[in-house]
Amino acid sequence: MTWDAFAVNLAASAGAALAVMLGAFAIALRMRVHRIVDVAWGLAFVAVALATWFLSAGHGDEVRRLAVTLATCVWGLRLAVHIARRARGHGEDPRYARMLARAPGSPAWYALRKVYLLQGALVWLVSLPVQAAAYLPRGVDVALVLGLAVWAVGVGFEAAGDHQLARFKSDPANRGRIMDRGLWAWTRHPNYFGDFLVWWGLYLTACATWQTAALTLVSPLVMTGLLVWGSGKRLLEAHMADRPGYAAYRARTSGFLPRPPRGDPDRAATR
Repeated sequence: MTWDAFAVNLAASAGAALAVMLGAFAIALRMRVHRIVDVAWGLAFVAVALATWFLSAGHGDEVRRLAVTLATCVWGLRLAVHIARRARGHGEDPRYARMLARAPGSPAWYALRKVYLLQGALVWLVSLPVQAAAYLPRGVDVALVLGLAVWAVGVGFEAAGDHQLARFKSDPANRGRIMDRGLWAWTRHPNYFGDFLVWWGLYLTACATWQTAALTLVSPLVMTGLLVWGSGKRLLEAHMADRPGYAAYRARTSGFLPRPPRGDPDRAATR
């Protein structure tokens, strides 16, 4: 592990994430819609992965470098395209509208500090395993194979859940109904669970040495916290709490880790 080159990469990757977020901020000001930052989230990871791949040439194993770069780019691009399609034709995200309505001073500068720069910092932190793995001289090993396997399950789970939800929402007959089919019958958040697997998988690719395993452990832990207790599951469930049928769906469906659905408590009470 060439630690001096890795240190340079840390600075360059921070610059790559910042550049994407500042570009998104400029577009958002022009469009007057800040939900574009959700598209920039995936693209910022792609920018970090590509910058790392370029700078790590001659330092890390070629197979490992290429594997973690492609894995990150596939995940980030798929997520960015999915969110962009989902947001097409819609106005501001209610989360950002509520936050900016309470902003002290200029809403634009408040958004820059609390949304764009914060998310840029999180991209840098969460992507530490991708950066570290690219500088490991070790070739294909158990950590790389296992990590990519977990990543593949996560991407597949996330993509399948997003596809099922998109098809459900496209049917006018489902307007106002709760999606409780397919993967959504096993967990209330298959997309978030998929993300969880993706980043624990990418963390494993950096676990060829105990030093990189210890250094980058914070990354999947932070992503798990965001998905479960931060801006993911917690906020979405608060938004959905008053929807008709959601309480029963919540009672019978796992909140995160997939498992077979329980029996409907409302039906059981009438027997």
